[in-house]
Amino acid sequence: MTGEQPKQPTTAGTVGTAGTATGLRERKKQRTRAALLRTALELFTTQGYEETTVDEIVDSVEVSQRTFFRYFASKEEVAFALQQMAEQHFVTALRARPADEGPFDALRNSVLGAWDTIGEAITELVPVEVYLRMLQVIESTPSLLAVHLRRSFEMEENIARLIADREGLDVDTDPRPRVAVAAFSGVMRVTGQMWVRGEDTSLEAIRAITENYLDHLGPALATGWRTP
Repeated sequence: MTGEQPKQPTTAGTVGTAGTATGLRERKKQRTRAALLRTALELFTTQGYEETTVDEIVDSVEVSQRTFFRYFASKEEVAFALQQMAEQHFVTALRARPADEGPFDALRNSVLGAWDTIGEAITELVPVEVYLRMLQVIESTPSLLAVHLRRSFEMEENIARLIADREGLDVDTDPRPRVAVAAFSGVMRVTGQMWVRGEDTSLEAIRAITENYLDHLGPALATGWRTP
């Protein structure tokens, strides 16, 4: 007997191999999802949403329909994937605004800040111009526009509750959070419509229109518009 303890088998190599395999699988899933999203949006923006089928999308990516539905519940979900990302980006920005900032200022600064930074997040998946063209497709496709309006109403309610929490208010007894968010959302809808109708469809253009229209909300609510 030497007094030495027998060496225990190490699992470091096994853990490392398993971790690498898991990382590879996750990256492959991310690449597949991104390819489906990118291909779908390209088809939607070139030949139309209604005219594009799931079969066309999966054939272009060379995967099965089963794979498609593993990542997206429907064609509609793909159409709004980037919009959902942008909404989450805005909500994150709103949550980060200083507590002493007024409700409307927080909303305004959050959306302008989101426009300043969303481009980088989007370009990890698709070119920014594809995202902007998809916004135009949503605005000009009746079935998508209806979904967009429903989603907007749900988003308004969530943001109103977030604003109420920021201000320490009960959203169900104090109407101000919902009124403020309704006014803000109305301006955002008009902004989108004006941008779609314009000649400049860049990210900078929609941000500039957004800032201009939000800055005119106060004067638009003034009691009198006529000048002597």
